Amino acid sequence: MTPESLSALLSQSGAPALIVGEDGQTLSHAELAGRIEALAGRLAAAGVHRGDRVALVMPNGPEYIQLFLAITLVGAAAAPLNPAYTHGEFVFYLTDIAPKLMIVSASRPAAAISAAEERSLTVVTAQPGSDGPPALFVSEYEVDSKADFEAGQPDDVAVVLHTSGTTSRPKQVPLRQRNLMASVRTIGEHYRLGSGDVSFCVMPLFHVHGLVASTLSTLGSGGSVIVPRRFTPQRFWRQAREHGATWLSAGPTLHQMILDAEDDGGAPTTLRFARSCSSALSPALMERAEAAYGVPMLEAYGMTEASHQMASNPLPPAARVPGSVGVSAGSEIGIAAKDGTLLPEGSTGEVVIRGPGVMTGYAANPTATAEAFYGDWFRTGDLGVLREGYLYLEGRIKELIIRGGENISPVEIEQVLLSHPAVRDAVCFGVGDDKYGELVGVAVTLTEQAGETDAKQLTEHCRQHLAAFKVPSSITIMDQIPRTATGKVQRRRVAAVVAERSE
Repeated sequence: MTPESLSALLSQSGAPALIVGEDGQTLSHAELAGRIEALAGRLAAAGVHRGDRVALVMPNGPEYIQLFLAITLVGAAAAPLNPAYTHGEFVFYLTDIAPKLMIVSASRPAAAISAAEERSLTVVTAQPGSDGPPALFVSEYEVDSKADFEAGQPDDVAVVLHTSGTTSRPKQVPLRQRNLMASVRTIGEHYRLGSGDVSFCVMPLFHVHGLVASTLSTLGSGGSVIVPRRFTPQRFWRQAREHGATWLSAGPTLHQMILDAEDDGGAPTTLRFARSCSSALSPALMERAEAAYGVPMLEAYGMTEASHQMASNPLPPAARVPGSVGVSAGSEIGIAAKDGTLLPEGSTGEVVIRGPGVMTGYAANPTATAEAFYGDWFRTGDLGVLREGYLYLEGRIKELIIRGGENISPVEIEQVLLSHPAVRDAVCFGVGDDKYGELVGVAVTLTEQAGETDAKQLTEHCRQHLAAFKVPSSITIMDQIPRTATGKVQRRRVAAVVAERSE
């Protein structure tokens, strides 16, 4: 695969590139390319040059995509940040990233602005243009001049993201333009995307899932992206029908919210498939989703360090396997022993990957980089097994619960609980114990039809399906389980919340 820069993303497709969900306004591929080039010139005039970093604090919408691609066209790296961060979080990320400037939406989130002021960082406000790209303002002055720039190249860093930091300090993941384009091409090929496809972007664009899978891979195949400024599950159904969505990708939590909001109009007849990624998809939710969407639900496996997708269940007529994240689809996949030796199929070990989408290393962190690789194989930190080419995940290695010397996979416990009709969500974690080292703790949320179901009944359900040492010692019923913006579970955070409740 020849390395490509993101300038190769847009085609001469006659299909719209972007569709604004609320009003149906469209932007062609040629119009999008023109706006990106105009914005790049303005960013260059504002002092952004090749190799710089630009913090991007924007909600979803067409402006986000234009700004992101303009930053990369200049050869700079975008550093997307969640607009919901607190002042302290913004200070940490801005200090860690050291951007040239920060671009914010017209709402100018107070926490971001105060953090930028603390860091003496220039803030650029982006306002939607009436008939053109977003207007850029520094203080009250519009940046309306343009400057020449050196276009970004395949080896330039395109985006700087952070790991979730559930077991350590968040690490910077620099993904190069060639990494993103390699992922764009393999995703497009795996799902047979073309100019007739319309993706509904429901995931945050400040994460690699929404950015690469839902957006860039669709644009790279000549298709269209529905990108609402204000997404709600209730609006999904009507907008998906109106704009002819052919696919969507989301985490299981968001899929569940969308299904709960289903209206009388039903799923659009244009849908080809639905995709689930970012956390484990239960077989029960897979079955429910296929019934509601009326199309195959394909579970995939991705991570930031791999420019998102590494494996996915395939489209029919190939088999999609409940409980499996599918076959290699973006990276070569192996299973490694603790010494880095590759194990034969059917053996359980650490999932390792390699391929053109994988990062070359963490930024300014040679120790973490050295620990993250076995030669050219990236260590995902996930425990898994390959069977007949399909990958099955058994949880994060560092999150394994060790009870009296027995290794227990949290995922196994969660799947058993999710098979109970009263359980909507489940998260398993280790609880310290003087006798056994750790015990199994679980937090669950219940469905509206749960009735009088209680922790005692759920524990009995576990006894019927698990060995005695795996049965949870405590099950806490909660109204909501904390997850990240993409629906990923943070077990330590859940354990801490449960511990606080029991004090």
